[in-house]
Amino acid sequence: MKNVVFTVLAIIFISMTSVAQKTGFVDTDYILSRIPEYKAAQAEIDKTSVDWQKEIELKYSEIDKLYKIYKAESVLLTDDMKKKRENEIINKEKEAKELQKSRFGVDGELFKKRMELVKPIQDKVFSAVKQVAEKSGLAFIFDKAGQVSLLYSNSKYDKSEDVLTFMGYNKK
Repeated sequence: MKNVVFTVLAIIFISMTSVAQKTGFVDTDYILSRIPEYKAAQAEIDKTSVDWQKEIELKYSEIDKLYKIYKAESVLLTDDMKKKRENEIINKEKEAKELQKSRFGVDGELFKKRMELVKPIQDKVFSAVKQVAEKSGLAFIFDKAGQVSLLYSNSKYDKSEDVLTFMGYNKK
């Protein structure tokens, strides 16, 4: 019986202390959109991505041209010449796919470039969020821009401007 009473009291105590904890939220999309270095990094990543995509599209266009020429001339070609042209087209397709994978794949150059340019800025933001939370005496700060979303949020608890100010970015 004592264990049951102790357990109930412990549950009540834990639930009362957890309700009393202060929480806040930030919008990291908003914060990042206000940081010029992030905008510049994102613009560089976007430009690089577009350039690489054009390069890959050009390779596929060349492959398509080779295939059309092959189809048009296949009637006049010997079996050995057909095989040689087919292999040439297949090899160019493989090269294009490999280039695409190396640029845009899971651990491709675009991912590495994003990590190189954006991660240091994100780390700075997360460090500032932590420091603002500690300074404000908040137990939790949620990111309303990420996967976890809030159904309701009181704007008086939005610490996004505080994080920007802490980082040295002023309101415009």
